[in-house]
Amino acid sequence: MGDGCCGTTTPSAAEQFITDLETDTLPVVVIGAGPTGLAAAAHLAERGLDFLVLEAGGQAGASIAKWGHVRVFSPWRYNIDAAARRLLDGAGWQAPDDDWLPTGTEIIEDYLAPLAKVLGDRVRVNARVSAITRLGFDRVRTNGRQDVPFLIRLEDGEELYARAVIDASGTYTTPNVLGASGLPAHGEAGVAALIDHALPDVLGADRAAYEGKHTLVVGAGHSAATTLLALAQLADTPITWAIRAGNAGRTFGGGDADALPARGALGTRLHALVESGRITLLTGFYTHRVRAADQGVEVVSRDPSGTEQTIVVDRIVSATGYRPDHSIAGELRLDLDPVLGSTRTLAPLIDPNQHSCGTVPPHGADELAHPEPGYYAIGVKSYGRAPTFLMATGYEQARSVAAALAGDWEAARDVRLDLPETGVCSSSLAEAQEQRVGLATGISGGLLSTPLPLVTASTGGGCCG
Repeated sequence: MGDGCCGTTTPSAAEQFITDLETDTLPVVVIGAGPTGLAAAAHLAERGLDFLVLEAGGQAGASIAKWGHVRVFSPWRYNIDAAARRLLDGAGWQAPDDDWLPTGTEIIEDYLAPLAKVLGDRVRVNARVSAITRLGFDRVRTNGRQDVPFLIRLEDGEELYARAVIDASGTYTTPNVLGASGLPAHGEAGVAALIDHALPDVLGADRAAYEGKHTLVVGAGHSAATTLLALAQLADTPITWAIRAGNAGRTFGGGDADALPARGALGTRLHALVESGRITLLTGFYTHRVRAADQGVEVVSRDPSGTEQTIVVDRIVSATGYRPDHSIAGELRLDLDPVLGSTRTLAPLIDPNQHSCGTVPPHGADELAHPEPGYYAIGVKSYGRAPTFLMATGYEQARSVAAALAGDWEAARDVRLDLPETGVCSSSLAEAQEQRVGLATGISGGLLSTPLPLVTASTGGGCCG
């Protein structure tokens, strides 16, 4: 069984144990119990494949719970995976109003938690994966590799076997750094207590940390816009917004022309707050150095020409996007694009220098495959650093990969992406809900949205809501 230079040898007892394992009888392990991970579980269940979902947090949708106060741009009808809906309907689920724009908390309570309950004990919480490898094989060994199971090690030391691995762990826990050029700002770690990442609960749990304080929001995506609008509702609270671009046109977006009126309203209101002076906008801002100061934290921008800007604030919100962490798969054979960190095949289809959310073509198991047979990263993690991900894309990825693992390659390769038409996102729907619960907002990467044709290539926060 070995790869040595001296020919084959009689297998050891350990090697014989590995050979005797019936890999096909082992479960598919899904990492992450967010929307895409649970969609994968639903599709595996429909195909009669055994599975186990491992969630690092204490509940399904643990990352979503961190932005539970945020209301998304798209109504329920576009936020529920088809296989998941079928499972839930079979269990007597009371479906939410298709036209309602849910908050993160509502997504958990009305969809993910009931779905996890239907899936039962095959969803394990507080089960953080620390590493994935092949049983008895490091990354170098080849002969017989595809015939042995995956070994998944949990943070508490427990080890599990799997026939395949679907990594839907997302990127929310690995945000980009505050500094420009992809590097941490000098001194960033030293003032970490004064830096929050995207979407603090400014009007709720985190209000005391922001009210009456001068806050700097860094980033040009919808996460930044959401936080800026919330801060603007606090009295006597100075707000500065810093972006690398020369203007904020990308964030302001299409206004009334936006395919999702709630999203268009976000940019329109933000524009008005900048024009009125309620929010101070700093353009061409490349965060270079931060340090504690007598009155808070000093933030220094140094642009590529060496020109510096300096501002002193009380707190910083770093809404600079996210990046994938592939370290748990360090002993697997991954073919990652050197730019985005997605698969090499997928990269040109999602490149934000060429695509917006609406121009990304449908893709599935073939584009997500690595040289390591049976390992797939799906969901926002599959996109690496590209901010062009849609929740609907993740659901189609889950369906395709489940079909591939079931051996149904015809279905796996029949990939389609059905997005809402502009007409269904009616302004009357958005306006009616605003009168009841307020402006819809959103976060990068995790939302289902329609194409935003007026958005150009993104360098941060994400174009997709």
